[in-house]
Amino acid sequence: MRSARRSVVFEVVTRLVFHAVIIYSIYIMLVGHYEPGGGFAGGLIAGLALMVRYLVGGRKELDAAAPVDAGLVLGLGLAVAALAGLLPTLLGGGVLQSAIIDIPLGPLGELHLVTSVFFDIGVYLVVIGLALDVLRSLGGGIDQHVADEDEAVGV
Repeated sequence: MRSARRSVVFEVVTRLVFHAVIIYSIYIMLVGHYEPGGGFAGGLIAGLALMVRYLVGGRKELDAAAPVDAGLVLGLGLAVAALAGLLPTLLGGGVLQSAIIDIPLGPLGELHLVTSVFFDIGVYLVVIGLALDVLRSLGGGIDQHVADEDEAVGV
């Protein structure tokens, strides 16, 4: 019965586009200081990509796409965001004060880095961790319901 619900086109397109969407979400996270976007918007895009992977194949597909513990990602994001906010106070600045660091890369030019990007990375990880947690916890009931239906039909 489970195979009758499959859409091969949906599966193939999802697997082809998934990595591009994740890369786009990282791009949106990184350009959020000068253009619309940021950690929250990028995290939502990545969360939607993970949700589509879940829709394609359930928990197994989601675990293949993101084989990490949701709590670990969420906690790491919270730690990165908190450290990014509090680190300037340890260096004599204000909370969430931003600094610009220019790193020379030799013949490649110079890397212009704004320290608030670390806060955005933390927010990005928090949103992805929350999306994973919601998909795994709420989706567990859906997976169980589908398994019960398949068992009742005799598949």
